[in-house]
Amino acid sequence: MAAALALIVSAGSTANQYLAQHVAELGYQRPVFAASANAARRMIAEKPYEMILINAPLPDELGHELALFAVQNTRAGVLMMVKAGTADQVAQRVEQSGVLVLAKPFSGAAFRQAVHMAAASSRRLMMLQAENDKLHEKLMQLRLVSRAKCLLIETRGMTEAEAHRYIEKEAMNSRRTREQVAEEILAEGVPGG
Repeated sequence: MAAALALIVSAGSTANQYLAQHVAELGYQRPVFAASANAARRMIAEKPYEMILINAPLPDELGHELALFAVQNTRAGVLMMVKAGTADQVAQRVEQSGVLVLAKPFSGAAFRQAVHMAAASSRRLMMLQAENDKLHEKLMQLRLVSRAKCLLIETRGMTEAEAHRYIEKEAMNSRRTREQVAEEILAEGVPGG
């Protein structure tokens, strides 16, 4: 996790030092700071963060709006630190979206545990996104092959099974993927032969 990038959104310099020190101990070297929600939104748009810590309240909003924005627009673990008196109310607003809420004041151990939980949720989200990307790519490949099969059926009078075998055989004989053969069939419009 040494290359992980953390964004700390906090208006207090004392809090910033404390959070930066503890976040660095957890492997987030040189965390980036934003003093307001608006500044944080701009920074989130510029680069991906693995962890976003929001020390509420912020000068331009309470912070729960930013937390919801962060979970909707990033794969980062999002941890929001709020005063104990409002923690339950804030948690009701944001926890269903995946934001972790930590009541202030908190111990170093509670903070580390919350950061670990947020990091775990971020990693899980990244794994799910990677799996989703693979499935999306596979679906695109299947659609491409299916379009090529349809073209073979229309132009060559093949059955679906014959078109499937044709693409498989061409791929094997030419040492190409089925997708490459399908792209060639679609590019030519009418396969030769």
